[in-house]
Amino acid sequence: MSEAMTTDLYEVTMAMSYLREGMTGPATFSLFVRDLPPERGFLVAAGLESALDYLSGLRVGPEDIDAFASALHRPPRDLQPLLGLEFTGDVRAVPEGRIVLAGEPLLEVTAPLPQAQLVETYVLNQLSHQTAIASKAARCVLAAAGHPVVDFSLRRAHGPQAGFQAARLGAMAGFAGTSNVAAATALGIPAVGTMAHSYIEAFATEEEAFRAFARCHPGPVTLLVDTYDTEEGVRVAARVLRDLDRGPGSAVRLDSGDLGALAARARSILDSVGLPEVRVIASGGLDEYAVDDLVRSGAPIDTYAVGTRVGVSADAPYLDSAYKMVEYDGRPVMKLSSAKVTAPGPKQVFRRTAYADVIRLADEQSPGDGSPLLETVMRGGQRTGGRTTLDACRERLAADLAGLPPAARRIRNPVAPRATASEHLSALARRVRRHIDEQASAPYARPASP
Repeated sequence: MSEAMTTDLYEVTMAMSYLREGMTGPATFSLFVRDLPPERGFLVAAGLESALDYLSGLRVGPEDIDAFASALHRPPRDLQPLLGLEFTGDVRAVPEGRIVLAGEPLLEVTAPLPQAQLVETYVLNQLSHQTAIASKAARCVLAAAGHPVVDFSLRRAHGPQAGFQAARLGAMAGFAGTSNVAAATALGIPAVGTMAHSYIEAFATEEEAFRAFARCHPGPVTLLVDTYDTEEGVRVAARVLRDLDRGPGSAVRLDSGDLGALAARARSILDSVGLPEVRVIASGGLDEYAVDDLVRSGAPIDTYAVGTRVGVSADAPYLDSAYKMVEYDGRPVMKLSSAKVTAPGPKQVFRRTAYADVIRLADEQSPGDGSPLLETVMRGGQRTGGRTTLDACRERLAADLAGLPPAARRIRNPVAPRATASEHLSALARRVRRHIDEQASAPYARPASP
């Protein structure tokens, strides 16, 4: 079975019906986030690369047909119209690393209707999850205020793929390294790590453990000092590092307790024995809120290791994202459900100073005072360019963050900028709504374009 199977069943049932009815005209679907999660002043667009990989390789094969048939309790011949389906459409999207706001399309797919429908689940999954994690990671970098941040999330991420993505997205946000060896190797980012408490416990004393670790690893080492008594652990680590002349580049790691107070005591101990170059690393349940508190308190912590809470975006683990049809066969469409109204027509977002963004129809003339966010990244089912590098994503994000209003950058109680709709888009929405109301009052009338 191929990745075509990674879809919700209703995508298959709808695609089958479209093919049966001959509804294969071009459809445009828009993927956006309705509202930002609480305590978010912005989102970071992410997940596009893996979505494009999926679209580029999509092909419904015989085994997929058998699996679809089994799931639907129907003979395989009923699913034959789907055999060989590939993605042949176009994709316009916000490049990874750009900041986006509520209501702004992250991506728009235009393809024959059965194709555009079948890919919904996978594309929505990739962009929603990765945008949530990238946004959390970017906030950690803001909170750290110039101190290095590293990723320790793999062990409790929601699966190996999610852990890999967290490492990549952290690097995009500006993290200095990851504990994930596979990700570090594949992405060309630094691998970082120290030791676990079990390592210390395996030896008769802390000092034996520290000396054994240093013998095995020449050069700078990082020693975990809170297995027993933290302050005593720092003293033992300092003695070992000084005896072995391992000060430069080495560090002690604090993983529990009052990290601010313990960091101050650790710094004092290290300085008092002539080891001012030994760094203090903090870990243990950290996210942007804890990092922000520690930085603001003036805690002498050099590096922050963030893990579980960032790798799963614990305070906002999902986005209120949607993938909605906005046009079919030249006819603009919209949804009118309470609290879930969508805007019709393919769109473009123009970024203006201070994030006074305007959402316009894709064919509207440029306003002249903003730059478009969505770019054509796939045409006729093929990428229009090469893969985006991490460096490029990192540069985009850094530039966008620099222009973000200070209120949106705040870790607590941020105020998110709001995009506005152009008059042409608003007018189209009114016409489509009026047309839908007229059709509802004359249910047997033949549908017509508004």
